Amino acid sequence: MSGQGREHRSERQRARSGAPRGSEPVTPSGRRELAAAVLAAVVAGALALSAGGQAWAQVTTLRPAPLPPVTGVLSGSDAAPLVPAAGLVLLAAALALFAVSGAGRVVVGLLMALAGAVLAWSGLRTLTGGLDALARELSGAGDVASTEVSVAWPSLVIVSGLLGVAAGVLVVLRSRGWPAMGRRYERTPADESGPGSRPAARPETDEDRAQAAWRALDRGEDPTEPTPGDGRF
Repeated sequence: MSGQGREHRSERQRARSGAPRGSEPVTPSGRRELAAAVLAAVVAGALALSAGGQAWAQVTTLRPAPLPPVTGVLSGSDAAPLVPAAGLVLLAAALALFAVSGAGRVVVGLLMALAGAVLAWSGLRTLTGGLDALARELSGAGDVASTEVSVAWPSLVIVSGLLGVAAGVLVVLRSRGWPAMGRRYERTPADESGPGSRPAARPETDEDRAQAAWRALDRGEDPTEPTPGDGRF
């Protein structure tokens, strides 16, 4: 096949898929990649929001005798306030992938990768002793006897963060050939002919001619007489 034939075939594929001119034609693998990126962003965001509402740590504070120790609980939103926010960003990005295309999707992919990195950092910080300062603030004037950190929820946040980063990188690198929404609502070449253009006239039928004859009779005219322009001279 010649180079011109391949170019025409590529243009036809773009027209059928709704991809803008100058972009790569949409392929089945592009649709699967878009679905995978959206699903990954939704799962990562849901995991982050779910983990952010759970108890991440239990802090026991000693008080002067004879007062008993006091135990407090740190939720995920208390221990890592950025976790719920990053989860919401990922969920919003999943919807935005359908609404934008081209450079807009690249920006969304970068935001997804950034939100995933924030999630991974928040979970890793919790597991490496990042809650010590927060535990001292919670204890007030007392001494912190122990801080028991739940490994499950911060680890889940790390997983969601890695998933968000992977989805963001996929969007940045591969979104050029993905399908876009709303192409069916764009103006067609026929619509762009101008506001003064008129649709093609409908051919006159026997019923139209009969109705015209009756209207002529109502006006007192003879419908059998030729009129200028009807071609019967």
